[in-house]
Amino acid sequence: MSRIKLTVSLVLGAVLLLSSCKQESQKVMQPIKIKFRKDGDLKVYEARTDSVKAQFSIEIADDEYERQRGLMDRKSMENDQGMLFIFPNNNLRSFYMKSTYIPLDIIYIGSDKTIVSFQKNTKPLDESSLPSNVPAQYVFEINGGLSDQLDIKVGDSIDYKVN
Repeated sequence: MSRIKLTVSLVLGAVLLLSSCKQESQKVMQPIKIKFRKDGDLKVYEARTDSVKAQFSIEIADDEYERQRGLMDRKSMENDQGMLFIFPNNNLRSFYMKSTYIPLDIIYIGSDKTIVSFQKNTKPLDESSLPSNVPAQYVFEINGGLSDQLDIKVGDSIDYKVN
């Protein structure tokens, strides 16, 4: 009789343990919702006239973790928002779209804050290399297609202010 009670107790314990593990894994699997964090403002200036072409609220990625994380796991971004990556030096850069669900325009910017190259309308979740092809110290990411809509070109410049 005591062996039967022991067996029943072990089976019930195992069932309870497995069901609690299943519930825990369901909690962990909830989608990540990352909200935009306004760190400052950025303006894009037309090369010839120095007039403002566009203004954005920006989130800044200026340390290794934030630069690696970027806009990963975000499902959307407003057209007046973007992420500015700040690197410690002017160098060849390359980005990819791992875990990035939003098509982006990646704007590469030199140390003098002049736009030097683009990767436009990047493909979400694609891990292909998206190089700057020339040295850049800053990288600005906005919604895909927006740089063409706003007529942002190589030679235009940026300036930004941190809150």
